[in-house]
This record gives sequence, C-alpha cells and structure tokens, in this order.
Amino acid sequence: MKILFVASEGLPFSKTGGLADVIEALPKSLVALGHEVSVLLPRYRKTKAVGISASSLTVPMGDGLRFPAIMEGGAIHGVYFYFVDDPEYFDRDQLYGVAGSDYPDNAERFAEFCGAAIEFCKHVWMPDVIHCHDWQSALVPVLLRTRYAVDPAVAELPVVFTIHNMGYHGAFPHTAMAKIGLPETLFTIDGMEFFGKVNFLKGGLLFSDFLTTVSPKYAEEIKTLQYGQGLDGVVRNRADRLTGILNGADYSAWSPERDKVIASRYSAKDLSGKLACKKDLLETFGLPKDVLGKPVIGIVSRFAGQKGFDLIEKIAPQLLAEDLVITALGAGDAKYEKLFREMAKAFPSKFSVKIAYDNIVAHKIEAGADMFLMPSLYEPCGLNQIYSLKYGTVPIVRATGGLDDTIDQFGSATGRGTGFKFQAYDGSALLESIRQAISVFRNEPAVWRRIQLNGMAQDFSWQASAKEYVKLYDAAWKEGIQKGQSSSNVLRAKSAKMTPVLPIGKGPHGR
Repeated sequence: MKILFVASEGLPFSKTGGLADVIEALPKSLVALGHEVSVLLPRYRKTKAVGISASSLTVPMGDGLRFPAIMEGGAIHGVYFYFVDDPEYFDRDQLYGVAGSDYPDNAERFAEFCGAAIEFCKHVWMPDVIHCHDWQSALVPVLLRTRYAVDPAVAELPVVFTIHNMGYHGAFPHTAMAKIGLPETLFTIDGMEFFGKVNFLKGGLLFSDFLTTVSPKYAEEIKTLQYGQGLDGVVRNRADRLTGILNGADYSAWSPERDKVIASRYSAKDLSGKLACKKDLLETFGLPKDVLGKPVIGIVSRFAGQKGFDLIEKIAPQLLAEDLVITALGAGDAKYEKLFREMAKAFPSKFSVKIAYDNIVAHKIEAGADMFLMPSLYEPCGLNQIYSLKYGTVPIVRATGGLDDTIDQFGSATGRGTGFKFQAYDGSALLESIRQAISVFRNEPAVWRRIQLNGMAQDFSWQASAKEYVKLYDAAWKEGIQKGQSSSNVLRAKSAKMTPVLPIGKGPHGR
C-alpha cells in the first residue's frame, strides 16, 4: 500500500514536540512491514533539500494563487521525504511563532501547505491513503471534500486523521475563510465554526474518513467535557470512526544499548554505565560533582500549562527543600521559562534549566537522570516516559491519557510496577509521589533496582502499533474504492451545487 504522511514537523528535519518523533518512527515501521511511504513536510529555514520534484504547483489562496515548489529530502530508512517550499511562508526563525506568539498568518501558511499536499498527490506521487496529523494538516480532508470534490483524480482519496493533542485547534478569525478560499457554507455550527472562529481541527474531525489518537485512554478522554477541549460533542458523534492507538518508541534511537550520544552505553544486564551518564548530565548542566549521590530528576518537555508546571510552581519551595537535583530542558510559555530561570537562580546547586529544544541533551537526561517527571494535566500519549523506562530512569507521572496506559504503579508487596503515579491534579499529590520515589531510591536500593529492571523489560516498540494503523489504512482504502465505483452521480451533484458533504448519519456536529 502507498501511504502519504502529511505533517507540520518530523525528524530528522524539524521538531518542537513528540509529533516529530512519530513522523520519523511510524513511517519506517510501515516500510518494514512492506508498505511504500512518503512524508510531506514544510521546508523550514533549516530544512535542507537534495533535489526538486516540482518547480511550481498551483494552489488557490483566497482571490489569488500561490506557486510553491516540491523539494526532495531523499530516502531515510526506506521512507521518502518531500517538502513544500514557499520561502515567504516557511523560511522563518521558528516553525509556528516567536516569543510565545503564533505567526499571524498561520491560517494562510498551513492552508497553502494542505492545498499543496493535494496537488502533490496529483503531480508527484499518488498514494492509496493520506495520513494527516493535527490541525496544521487538517484542511487536507476539508479541501478534498469541497474544492476537489469534482476532481476525479483525488475526490475519493481516503484520509486517516490523527489527533496528537486536542488542546491545539488552529482557530482563526472568520476573515480567514475568505483569505484561504474556504466556502462560506462551512462556517456553521455543523461545519467548521467554533465560537465565532474557523477551527481547522474541527474540520479534520468532521471530514476525515477515520480518526485516531495516540493512546486508548486518551481516545476515551476526548469524548468527555473535561478533556474534549470544547470538541467533545464532535468526537462523540464520530466515535464509531475513532481508534486509540498507542504511540511507540523507536528503540534504534532511544535505547541505552544503542545510543550514540550518551557518555556510556549500558543495559539491564549491566547498569554500571548509567553512573557515567549521570556524571555527564551533571556536567552538562553545570551542577556540582558532590551531588552525584543525590536523586536526579529529569524533565524534557514543552513548557506549557498542559504539562503540569503550574503544580511545580505551587510546590516549588517544598520541592526544592528536598535533598535532590532537577535538570530541565525545554521551551515554550514565557511564564514557565521565567519560573524555571528563577528557580535555577535561587537554587543553583539543585536546579538547572536549558531553554532550548536539544535532542542530544534530551538523550543525556534520559540516560543520566534517576527519575523522570511528567505531572501533566492531560497527556495524549507521551513518549519521554516510554523512553525513560528503557533507560532505567523511573517515571513519576500523573495517571492520565498515555501516561496511565504505559506506567504501572510500583507495589512493594508484589515487586511489580514500573514507576510512581498520582491521580488528583494537585500539588500535594505530586509532592507526595516525588517523596515516595525519593524514599525508595535512598533507602531501598534493591527495590529501586527492581523498578528499573521492570521498566527496562517493557516493549513499546512501533511494530504492534504500525500493524493497527495498517488495518485502518486498509479499511479506508477499501471504502475509497467503493465510493469511487459509485461516484459519478455524486460528482455531478457536487459540480452543480459545490456544497460540502458532511459525514452521513452522524446527527449534529456542533459544540
């Protein structure tokens, strides 16, 4: 099967979060299963191309046209990478915005990207299925069922749409409809309107053939008022098309036995190299050598409210009164960057932060820390806790979404479990869980070793998840064939009216 991934970021070319890891790992797992996979990304400032596939595509944009090129990134592990090249839109300092603010033309930027993805299918490489990811690619199914509804080359192309995080909608002023050329008929409560704005994510939820999200628990959570981010009604109305498939880990990159950037490789059979990694981590963060025997907690994250940093802010005095060390890596909301800088300034021998996205430092934290902290308000899947397990770095997590799916609370009576979990989204619950972990680390080394080995024995590789995606691709492809076989009358009707075709039999699709 030929599968096209359309996403706004992907390693090894661009990254701000876990989406990039998935776009690197899942395609090559699909190739290993015998499928043909291409990935289409924007060509950002630091994205290097090796060739050109199309010097100019024609993409309608409001009252005008844009003419992006398609550049080639070459093949990596059997996956072919391509880039939408429009310097005016994508040759910028960052991917989505600067100084904590989104670029004001993000609607136009990613609308062009989605239109270019469809033109890519027509002129460069025609897939059997398109797999879109998050709001930045959500207009692909919308455009296929509206603007391209009378184009027999692509009208019935099936789309699988993955929600990596319901918290990011891609919501823009109503005026964006005209700027990007969406039909006004879509701006209704049953369409893409959302509290007076046009909502790209809602469009992806409504118009895609199948929906997935990145863990089974999160698939259930987003149907609820608490976690649905205002779109829970839309999700419930399409629940028969929604599947939760747990993200996997790419152990070729994230394993202490294979890691090329850590100070010393190690394994479950011989953990001695982890001490060398801990020394290297402390040195990397400029921490004193005499803290080597203390528990080191690692954080690698976007600095956002979703990640539970407001809880850390509430308990900061009590937390830093503990005999521990914290190393944090990430960037994001200015208030959390400021919080971490202030903590590092006030407690220079206990807390150190690097405000950056740095893959090498992330590996050093996973290998060198004793514990890994993820106190998220919600977490669709999470990857770092999965990486931590393999590195013998014990996770401390809140029991939500993929964190709850992947981490088992350790029980001293049974000797089972892989980490420490707390339920309530509360600072005292977080502090209690951290203190419990510290107590075991300090007072029960044999028990701590058992927790480490339990985690290192877990297998969250992509193979099983990739097979689940193939089942969805196959179902979407077969439906596409059936639609194509009986589409001539439908195409004539669409040509006459040019109105969007909403999912059939689902009832209201409003808020």
